[in-house]
This record gives sequence, C-alpha cells and structure tokens, in this order.
Amino acid sequence: MAAVQTRIPTGVDSPNLFYKQIPETAHELNWAELVTLDLSTFDAPGGKEALAKQLEEAIQKVGFFYIINFGLSQEEVDRQFAIGKSVLELPTEEKLKYRADLEHGGYNGYKPLGLRELTPGLFDNTEIYNIPKFIPAYEQPHPAIIVENKPEIEHFARHIHDNIVRKLLVLFAIILELPEDTLTQHHRYDQKSDCHLRYMKYHRRSADDNARLDNVWVKGHTDFGSLTLLFRQPVAALQVRGADGGWRWVKPFDGSITVNVADALQFLTNGFLKSSIHRVVAPPPDQANIDRLGVLYFVRPEDALALRPVKSAVLERLGYTADKEDGEAETITAGEWVKARVAANAQRKGESTMHNLKQEVIIKGKTAKYYE
Repeated sequence: MAAVQTRIPTGVDSPNLFYKQIPETAHELNWAELVTLDLSTFDAPGGKEALAKQLEEAIQKVGFFYIINFGLSQEEVDRQFAIGKSVLELPTEEKLKYRADLEHGGYNGYKPLGLRELTPGLFDNTEIYNIPKFIPAYEQPHPAIIVENKPEIEHFARHIHDNIVRKLLVLFAIILELPEDTLTQHHRYDQKSDCHLRYMKYHRRSADDNARLDNVWVKGHTDFGSLTLLFRQPVAALQVRGADGGWRWVKPFDGSITVNVADALQFLTNGFLKSSIHRVVAPPPDQANIDRLGVLYFVRPEDALALRPVKSAVLERLGYTADKEDGEAETITAGEWVKARVAANAQRKGESTMHNLKQEVIIKGKTAKYYE
C-alpha cells in the first residue's frame, strides 16, 4: 500500500502537521476471519434486517467485525490521525497539564506512559488522549492543537455517534427482537456517559523487553462499554481470542473500522452478546521499529443505566434469563462499572502487575478476567 500524507490546517504554530500512513506488514499472519458490514445498505428496503442477520452470525463466532461505507472519507480519518499524532508529540510537561483523574475513575484527558507495571520492572508503553462528548457537562481545558481544530474533531465524533453507532445499536435491537430504539434511547449524545474519541500511541519496545513480556503488550481483556470502534490501523498488533481459546491477528482492511462488542452489551443481554476478548502484541519484524498510532471511539451507555438484562423473547427462548456468573452480585450502573474499571486499571505494581493478574473483583461482586 502506498504511503498517504495528509496535511491539516491549524491555528497552532505547527506548519509541518501531517500524517504519513505506513505500509502494512509483508508477513503472512494467522488472520481472523471477520464479517464485513456495508453500512451503505442500512436504509435500503430490507437493508437493516439483512445487516442484522449478517451481524448475528458474526458475533456468534468472534465478536469482532468490520464496517465499511460509514460516511467518513479517508481524508477525514487521516486528519484525525494527524491531530492525534501532534497531540501525543507535545512535550510531556505540556501534556501533563491535561492529565486524566485516572485513580478516581476519570478517563478524559491525558494518560501518560508507564502507569501500569506489566511484569516486574517493565511498565506499559501506551500513551492516550481521550476527548469526551462535546456537551456542557464535559467542558474542560485541552491543548491548543485540539482547541484550534475543535470544529473538525466535534464533527468527526458526532458523525460517529449519530451515523455509525446509532445504526449498529439498531441492528443489535433487531437481533434481540426489540423495538429499534431500545438501545439508542440509552446512548443519547446529550446525556452524561463516558463515550469518547481517543488518540493512542503504543511506543515501540526493544527485542529484549518484548522477550521479557513474551511479546504481549496488553494482556487479553474485554472493553468497558457497549462497543469499541478502531479506525484502520496498519501496524499489526491486535489479536482476538476465538471460541477455541486461540489468538488470531486482525488484518487492517482498507476503508474499514474494526468493531468489537464490550461489557455493557454483555450485561444487558446476560451473556448472549459476549464482550470480545482481545490483546495487543508486539508487531511483526518489519514493523517492530514503528510506534503504533491509533484513532478509536469508545461507546458507553448513559451513566445512570442499570446494567441488568433487557426483556427479550430471544433471550428467553435461548435461556439467557438467569445470571450465569454473578447471580448474587448487585445491579450496577454503567457509570459505576466504567469508573471502577478505570480506577482498578490505573496503577498496577508489585503483586497486582498484569503478569500475575487472572481475575479481579471490580465492584459489587462483578469481576473482570484477563487472559494469556
């Protein structure tokens, strides 16, 4: 794939602000077979129903799938990579002015490198900047690069919510044989929830450090909210765990977003929709010396939503009416779950390193599991 360079206008004194896409790996990896949903067919006669059937088949296998024709051009996507690259290249002292309150469950703003100890003496290599929904409840200071490009970033984030997330939630409602607005009414943009746009960088590691980590940068885990959307990322590092317990690579498919089901939908369907298990590993040799930049969107229900199973004929028919894992656990809200998982994950050292962690109680008897 030829390199693509996109320049973006900015009021910040950054005349060389651009994003240069890197080539895909030449290695033939054990790629996961994922379904691709064409969202351009959503409004066609019978389109939603056909997509829902296709999606239902997909989630029975892996819980990851691709979407294409989602209404954003490659140029618009690349511009977000350019902005994210510039934000994460700011001096550390500047970024720390916007540090998220991670220890108390706050996720918006900057997450610095090295907060979590993965194995004794080796810390995480992820640097993150999260931008919350553009509503009064989440107004906060941001670096000048974000402020100067706010209209473009807001347009991008709102398009994801209004024109992509909405359609996917309708498809899940159809699968559950529920009214189409059953899930969208709990994911309103103007209400408080921890939905956010993320710029994320995995910094490259030495061969020695990768060996100490068995090439695993982020252990197998599930995401906190309803859905996670990952815009095409050419550096191969994401792997999904299949029903057989094996790991397969996620291929960067041109013009796509990779989507996975997360915890909230699992709670709301009592395990019928399974929160997808995935991990991040060291890239193949021809990409080992490249920092892995990502643009993602995390979809989370409104904070006040109680995460108890919805009433669905499908769930009753298939036997998903009784809690299989946490029968004695109290009901929690979406906001409680996200904040508790963020706080638990904020700083790990000593006995709580990810190397040792298999399972932990998060809140009110609800647990999170981690996988090798």
